[in-house]
Amino acid sequence: MADFLFVHGSCHGAWCWRDLIPAVEALGHSARAIDLPSHGADPTPIADVTLDSCRDAVLAASKPQTIIVGHSWGGYPISAAAEAAPNAMRALIYVAAYVPQDGLSMVEMRKLSPRQTIHEAVEKSTDGLSYTVKPDMVWDLFYHDCPPDVLPYAFARLCPQAIAPQDTPLPTSDRFAGVPKAYIRATDDHTIPTEYQAQMSLTAPEAMRHTIDSSHSPFFAQPQKLADLLDKIEKDLAGSQV
Repeated sequence: MADFLFVHGSCHGAWCWRDLIPAVEALGHSARAIDLPSHGADPTPIADVTLDSCRDAVLAASKPQTIIVGHSWGGYPISAAAEAAPNAMRALIYVAAYVPQDGLSMVEMRKLSPRQTIHEAVEKSTDGLSYTVKPDMVWDLFYHDCPPDVLPYAFARLCPQAIAPQDTPLPTSDRFAGVPKAYIRATDDHTIPTEYQAQMSLTAPEAMRHTIDSSHSPFFAQPQKLADLLDKIEKDLAGSQV
């Protein structure tokens, strides 16, 4: 049995793993999710959110045997956690997520993408501290292949995303490089181009690179298939450590 910890992406919260957690638990694993600062039930003011505080939220929930799964922007705080304390986790799994290049922020990473998909979809707050996704673009950007109940469920819970942590460079070293990694690429992603995901997935060994025929939200679109992939990755990790 593995211990999976799920870390959400921009504007989301622990709620987005609603369908995946029971599917993973049915395979015999433990599974839990956290709210990053200012998301979900976390009361942190947006002005106080930093990359470090996001990193610390991950570390506070992780144990040495934990496999940390990060989605989208969640790839950054899980990577920061690995850089800060590589022994505090067993492995990292990126699901349609950003994998940092040494010294670059997520904003800089997004700008390196071969296609820009979200520029017209986001609105910055009047104080310049956060952004939200335009309501009429949420479905196509995140959930276009998801069951119809997902949009009202998610729409009621999406929240502003703090900009500061995403605009903070993340230096990485051999500490980050030494943590085992896997990548699950979404092939029909309208948020992070799948070809860019393929490029970022090269941080993982070839045997630890997988694809799922899904939008940016495979945890809603194909929770069982995603759970099965996580289960396979865990078994492959166990085999590689024998």
